[in-house]
Amino acid sequence: ARMQILDVMLATIPAPREEMSPYAPRMLTIKINPEKIGAIIGKGGATIRSLEEDYEVSVDIQDDGTVFVAGVDGVKAEEALEKIKAITEDPELGHIYSGKVVRITDFGAFIEFIPGTDGLVHISQISSDHLKRVEDALQLGDEVMVMVTDVTPEGKVRLSRKAVLEGMTLEEAQSDDRPSGGGRSGGRNKRGGGRDRRGGGRRR
Repeated sequence: ARMQILDVMLATIPAPREEMSPYAPRMLTIKINPEKIGAIIGKGGATIRSLEEDYEVSVDIQDDGTVFVAGVDGVKAEEALEKIKAITEDPELGHIYSGKVVRITDFGAFIEFIPGTDGLVHISQISSDHLKRVEDALQLGDEVMVMVTDVTPEGKVRLSRKAVLEGMTLEEAQSDDRPSGGGRSGGRNKRGGGRDRRGGGRRR
């Protein structure tokens, strides 16, 4: 009799849905480095407000780095989570990123290649050609591809556009960027060998 009752109960319970609609409400979580919390919040809360408005979500950040993203549209919640991952990403040596010129100085250009994170491209690493002025090759707002060639313990990032243009490996780019590394002509002479090995670090 007990088995008959269980059979009746199971028959009346609807089968579980195999897959949730991507547009169903979602509560998503991600764990980040607590030191990156400020990057999500942004200056005066600008970044977190932009996330919530652009993706129509609510973002809650705990002190331990746990981030909750809640949204009535599952797709937008997933997109917001991916944006948070990008904001909190650590630069990786040898990887190639797409970035935007955000500041120009006499000695180079600063490129924002991760949301909220920028790095310096020295004037010698902007182009294969000798440049007298940064503005001869780059303007504010330009989109450029750059390779991360150095990250200091303090978090300062050095980038190279020339390495991407010439297809250098990380080792070649780092050597070319040193005063004793052969200067501008050194990278050009090694261009052919680097191009064959450049695919592994490309991002975005």
